[in-house]
Amino acid sequence: MVVDRIFSGIQPTGTPHLGNYLGAIQNWVNLQEECSSVLYSIMDMHSLTMPKEPAVLRQNILDTTAAILACGIDPKKCFLFRQSLVPEHAELAWILGCLTNVPRLLRLPQWKMKRASQNNEGTVGLLTYPVLQAADILLYKSTHVPVGEDQVLHLELAQDIAQHFNKKYGEFFPVPKAILSTTKKIKSLRDPTVKMSKSDPQKLATVNIADSPDEIVLKFRKAVTDFTSEVTYDPASRPGVSNLVSIHAAVTGLSIKDVLHQSAGLDTARYKMVVAESVIQRFAPIRNEIKKLQEDKSHLMKVLEDGAEKAKELAAPIYQEIRRLVGFQ
Repeated sequence: MVVDRIFSGIQPTGTPHLGNYLGAIQNWVNLQEECSSVLYSIMDMHSLTMPKEPAVLRQNILDTTAAILACGIDPKKCFLFRQSLVPEHAELAWILGCLTNVPRLLRLPQWKMKRASQNNEGTVGLLTYPVLQAADILLYKSTHVPVGEDQVLHLELAQDIAQHFNKKYGEFFPVPKAILSTTKKIKSLRDPTVKMSKSDPQKLATVNIADSPDEIVLKFRKAVTDFTSEVTYDPASRPGVSNLVSIHAAVTGLSIKDVLHQSAGLDTARYKMVVAESVIQRFAPIRNEIKKLQEDKSHLMKVLEDGAEKAKELAAPIYQEIRRLVGFQ
């Protein structure tokens, strides 16, 4: 696979959870080693689609930055920056929004799901944020985007917008391709039929990467399984136990088959503690590094500002050409 430029982003919701790490951040760390041009953005503009207090957002930006740095993201190997520090993102989103029809946005599942939290009305920002996502990607002429299954439709929108722009103004944007995560989707520990989420009202459902060992043990001890004591992998009929097996495999790097072989003879109660210990060991150094980084806010802010300057240098000539193509200059 020839990869010229990778772009991806994460919303600043504070310290990421286990699913964020295994599904996205771990992959980011690998990709920065494999590709010479990689951009990772803290998507603070996107976060406004769901209301937040300014002080909470400011802290979440710093906590998210500390966490992804602790996980191994290296600003020397990628551009790590805050989205709102590069105003061309919003400016390009307006141009692309003028090429996007409303019915297409109304069909996207995220709009249908998230507007329920806004009294089923939804805001203009919530409706159009997939266009801003397209601008995030296309502003840098990105060729590849790491995505999970739930973001594939949004990437398809970005691909369609790129093709529409090219048809109208001439070949300009590469049509970005997906790099799909190979990690099995991590499910809620309290309801293994839904994915693990930061916004889950059940505190025991989600493992955060900065959780203490005691918190991790408690959450896994309370994890929903079933009435069969044997450890097997069958997501359809045993989603709870299968979720634990997926987590165990992901944090240890073992295959599902190897995990099951190692766990032969354990009942699910004992197995929960084996998985908890594996998670604790995986995140212990990360947790310590997060604490250390959180104590130096000025360093975190400088990392994001320096990254934004580099991103602006990359974006400026591309955006100037876009301005020329659409007739602004």
